[in-house]
Amino acid sequence: MKNYTYSGWKLNGFIALILQLALAVGAGYLFYYAANGEDVIVWSLVAAIVIFIAVVVMLAGYIMLEPNESRVLLFFGNYRGTFYDTGFWWINPFMSAKKLSMRARNLNVDPIKVNDKAGNPILIGLVVVWKIKNDGAYNAVFEIDAPVEIGGSGLNTRMNVLENFVAVQSDSALRQVAGMYAYDENSNSQADEVTLRSGGDEINDRLTDELNDRLSIAGIEVIEARLNYLAYAPEIAAAMLRRQQADAIISAREKIVEGAVSMVKIALERLSTEEVVELDEERKAAMVSNLLVVLCADEAAQPVVNTGTLHN
Repeated sequence: MKNYTYSGWKLNGFIALILQLALAVGAGYLFYYAANGEDVIVWSLVAAIVIFIAVVVMLAGYIMLEPNESRVLLFFGNYRGTFYDTGFWWINPFMSAKKLSMRARNLNVDPIKVNDKAGNPILIGLVVVWKIKNDGAYNAVFEIDAPVEIGGSGLNTRMNVLENFVAVQSDSALRQVAGMYAYDENSNSQADEVTLRSGGDEINDRLTDELNDRLSIAGIEVIEARLNYLAYAPEIAAAMLRRQQADAIISAREKIVEGAVSMVKIALERLSTEEVVELDEERKAAMVSNLLVVLCADEAAQPVVNTGTLHN
């Protein structure tokens, strides 16, 4: 990267201002002397004009930087470095200074429709926190061109150009990363497979790395990239919701059956250990059947009092 800090001569702006005022006073005195002397002194008039022109030219050399701002300096089209020192300064007035903000910025990428790893259409959105790197001012100004519709000049336009570049690259990176992962776990996925819903920090880190690779050409650093919207596309949302509900019901049923079997086992063991009643295999089977029906049913069981034997 062709990025280096400006090392040319510079002067504190207040000192330069005092010197400029002194030169202005000197030029005025020479004009007065040339106009009111007994003889017109050519050299004093020439000197006054030269000093006056120098004072006017010096006005173009003042720059003021706030924290996290910079100036990219050009000398008749040649890059001379980037000025980072905050405060009020005076530099070569023939330098042209392009203002650049080094502050962090947010970019909210609106949800876009992409296909996940399984081919399902999903809607996914992204928020990006980015800034120009300390050594990336040259690339930010001279490596990225503006679309025709942006055009113009000045700080706002340059930052809009960069923001447009970040937005386009963020869209591309989001599509690529989203295609590497499934939306969520399904019957065909592995137990430890990372998904867009469960990936969390891993997905965000992957997005950050991908964006940093794409935006390095512009001298931009991505501080954070994070998914802020994730959903199935409307055309399959209803079907996927039913599948999720079915998965949830099956999972719940498995837990219910597992608990019911455990409770039946405990009941039979307690009856046998405490000798409450002596049951043969046929009666045990009937009891197990009844208990499983009661414990696994969706509705409350209706009690039936059997006053006879099991065979009546």
